[in-house]
Amino acid sequence: MSEKLRIAIVGFGEIARRQHVPAIARTAGAALAAVVDPKTSQMEASADLPHFRDLQTLLREGPEIDAVALCTPPQVRHAQAAIALAARKHVLLEKPPGATVSEITPLLAAAQAAERTLFATWHSRYSPAVEPARKLLADRKITKVTIIWKEDVRVWHPGQAWIFEAGGFGVFDPGINALSILTRILPFPVFVRKAELAVPSNREGPIAADLDFSYESGVPVRAEFDFRQIGAPTWEILCETDAGRVALLRGGRQLQDGDRLIVDAEKDEYPALYRHFLALTADGKSDVDLAPLQLVADSFMLGRRRFVEAFED
Repeated sequence: MSEKLRIAIVGFGEIARRQHVPAIARTAGAALAAVVDPKTSQMEASADLPHFRDLQTLLREGPEIDAVALCTPPQVRHAQAAIALAARKHVLLEKPPGATVSEITPLLAAAQAAERTLFATWHSRYSPAVEPARKLLADRKITKVTIIWKEDVRVWHPGQAWIFEAGGFGVFDPGINALSILTRILPFPVFVRKAELAVPSNREGPIAADLDFSYESGVPVRAEFDFRQIGAPTWEILCETDAGRVALLRGGRQLQDGDRLIVDAEKDEYPALYRHFLALTADGKSDVDLAPLQLVADSFMLGRRRFVEAFED
């Protein structure tokens, strides 16, 4: 193996170009070696990199790589991860790690058999206020949690019809970011009690959702997800406690304890994510937490669907 972890990005859409490419460039010990995407017209920004139409061609004809970062839609990620692990490559899965919960377990077994790393990433957990919030809440009695996660799908996923297709998650694509933070900062697990899903009449996936979670202690946890917000997004997790409100704001960039702003920083999620990936590969370990994905699956399982007006991008 080379001195640097040679990584190929599979799926070169907006998230790959805006987040993964600069994060790899900023990560000591990592190097971007190739790109895989069937739409070669999208490769203009990486003209100096070898690029291939599919993963099999890269593995057969391309430069030597040590790992792949799968940034494709979740519906196709399982097959690509299986191919990479069979070729004894480390695998980083963008969130959500797959289209279903059950398809991840065989990948973990394959990673163990190949002695390679499987990393199911939750990038929002690496926001600067998340760990301080977790430590703060560990010593508090939580009495109520409210999640408000709303954004404009036309801004964040322009022209990406797959997101409303079966397996594309709809509004849960951003909503799972909130759930990944929630399952990290709470000192107890939660489960879905009730879900109301608003589905456009011309789509398969929800454009909005109202969710109720609970725990044995009876602490109410409620979430509101919406893809129809106009203007600036609202990404907030508000925790009422016996010592006042703890608020995670701006998607985890800010943390307020009562009236005090104790964290206010720009996001630096993806470099931290890649540093963790390198540490996992060096130690021969995997990191696969399915709790956020399980909550989404349960929301679909229990969700009462109501059809709303058609959505056109």
